[in-house]
Amino acid sequence: MKSRTLVLLSALFGASGVMLGAFGAHALKLILIQNGMNEVWDTAVRYQLIHALALFALTSLYSNSSWAVFRHKLSWVARLWTIGIILFSASLYLLALGGPRWLGPITPLGGVSLIAGWLLLGLVALRSNHE
Repeated sequence: MKSRTLVLLSALFGASGVMLGAFGAHALKLILIQNGMNEVWDTAVRYQLIHALALFALTSLYSNSSWAVFRHKLSWVARLWTIGIILFSASLYLLALGGPRWLGPITPLGGVSLIAGWLLLGLVALRSNHE
């Protein structure tokens, strides 16, 4: 994975997160409140935006030559977060809009992917000799 790809993913997830947040707060507000799904939508937006920023921050490590030995593992962190954003947030967006209930079990898979990305990042930090 290239630094440019990480920045593009971050930009895509960041921009769409802001747009979906605004869409939920304005165009869908009454529908989400009536269906008791306002908090579900907000959770999806929050996790998407947090991980968009995390992907952007990961770019600084990824492009730093002193972390080059870990570039493959850092690519996996980015992949896990990307998969996690898609599975976690997208399933919540769809559920909030009345999507089929079989989407419910997909959300935790996205959460596991997000957590795995963070744990892998921690492992990389433990194995590095950086202060």
